[in-house]
Amino acid sequence: MADERLIVAIGRIERALSRVEKLVTVPANPHDTDLADRHARLKKETLDAIRGIDQMLSGAN
Repeated sequence: MADERLIVAIGRIERALSRVEKLVTVPANPHDTDLADRHARLKKETLDAIRGIDQMLSGAN
């Protein structure tokens, strides 16, 4: 009985791993192929805005 439960549990684990492997190989959204580029641009724009705010605040003193 314990062996049967173990075999069933291992089967469930193998099926779950198979689903995870499929998700890893398939892109989440095929329309987001430029996601890294958009992220880099957003990061640069954010840093520029923070620097601008910092300059304004340092000039206010």
